[in-house]
Amino acid sequence: MKLLDTIGLGFDNLRRTKLRTFLTTLGVVIGIGALASMISFGTGMQKNITDTFKENDLFTSLYITSKKIDVEEMASGDLDNMANLLKQPSVALTDSTLQEIQCISGVEIAFPEIRFPVKVRFGDHETRTHLQALPAAMRSYKPYNEMMSGEFFDDDTSSTLVIRWETLKQMNLLVQDEIRPKRQSDGDTLNGLSIVRSDSIVGKPIEIVSAALDGSQLPSNPMLSFLNPDRPIIKESVTEFTVSGILQKSGTFSSNRLKGGIIVPLKAAGKIPRLGFSSVWELLGDMDEKNTYNSIYVRMKSMRDMEPVREKIEKMGLHVFSITDQLEEIKRGFLIMDAILGAIGTIALVVAALGIINTMIMSILERTREIGIMKAIGGSEGEIRMIFFIEAGTIGLIGAVFGLILGWIVTRIANMIANAQFLPPGEPSVDFFYFPLWLIFGAVAFSLVISLAAGLYPANRAARVNPVEALRHD
Repeated sequence: MKLLDTIGLGFDNLRRTKLRTFLTTLGVVIGIGALASMISFGTGMQKNITDTFKENDLFTSLYITSKKIDVEEMASGDLDNMANLLKQPSVALTDSTLQEIQCISGVEIAFPEIRFPVKVRFGDHETRTHLQALPAAMRSYKPYNEMMSGEFFDDDTSSTLVIRWETLKQMNLLVQDEIRPKRQSDGDTLNGLSIVRSDSIVGKPIEIVSAALDGSQLPSNPMLSFLNPDRPIIKESVTEFTVSGILQKSGTFSSNRLKGGIIVPLKAAGKIPRLGFSSVWELLGDMDEKNTYNSIYVRMKSMRDMEPVREKIEKMGLHVFSITDQLEEIKRGFLIMDAILGAIGTIALVVAALGIINTMIMSILERTREIGIMKAIGGSEGEIRMIFFIEAGTIGLIGAVFGLILGWIVTRIANMIANAQFLPPGEPSVDFFYFPLWLIFGAVAFSLVISLAAGLYPANRAARVNPVEALRHD
């Protein structure tokens, strides 16, 4: 019997039992749809996070500190561990250290990290946020090269700043999107939000209110200041800037959400009065003049430069942290999540495989006489077995194709619902599901393997049918 004849017989047998074939295939469709949609969710979450890391160049970034900070030991509250952290030897992060790091081959840019809490006043609006100091050279990098309005400052001593869209929203100022304009709604009015044009923000003055020590009110014994509230040692200092630009809205997975609400030129930030400490790094520092900086940010030209640069910095006696240190753990976490989601989807596919076995066995019982005739006229066991494999494989292939379509439709609906329910109004939509090529071809291959495995027992049973007994079968 020719292969084409065998394939034709397999398709004819499926056509003769349309309803049974449809229901069995439907089971595979649901199984593959569930499996594909589950895995696509885990894949989509991983893609969103890794794409955000790449977009913000976190895979080419290093954070340099003078001391190694063990977050777990700090969180334990053990005073002995805290004392050991304070006593560990350290190399001061001075201007000379910074210059030495900048001269390392492979380093594209390096600057001290300066970030402290401030209060921002814009007209009658006010909010609390963090000030972040950046060099003007960062205007060439994402996300600072794609402003919503205005431009990034071009001078480290400039009295201009960049404000985030989210910071303005905290002040109840919703900046109008030029591409997708929004009208003032009753809900916005009730929430106190005012929709404003970007040109009403850019170029306008803004005040930064910072906390600083008042040396004139500082007693010989600082503890006495608490006994005399009329002479507070901490005062508010107001510094005026001009808004040069507004940053784009940050995505849901963007790391920019954790950064400063306003961005000020590096040297201009140094002139703003503030307290002597504002972070854990500073509290664990020596708090003397030689420790000019508490941490330094370093960006490499490419990922190939990461390890060589890291080794050179560590030889300087400094401590290095990078997101790539946690990359393997992140991947392992996603792998576990994909495995759990895949297992849930596989259960539905296993149930569908049982349906294929049931359908094939029923087909054997109905076609016993037909099988006997084929064997009587010279049909081999291999050819009989091939017919049933073709039937099972066809069910698996059709089920995989339509299962992927069903999974894609379900994920589109789920994505729209998730965006509507969980994302705040005005936020750009997020695609929580992702169908890469390996998932598509993998789902088809997995469906074929499961279907052929399910058809193995029925095919062998059909191949072993005794032709004499089969011809006597009614």
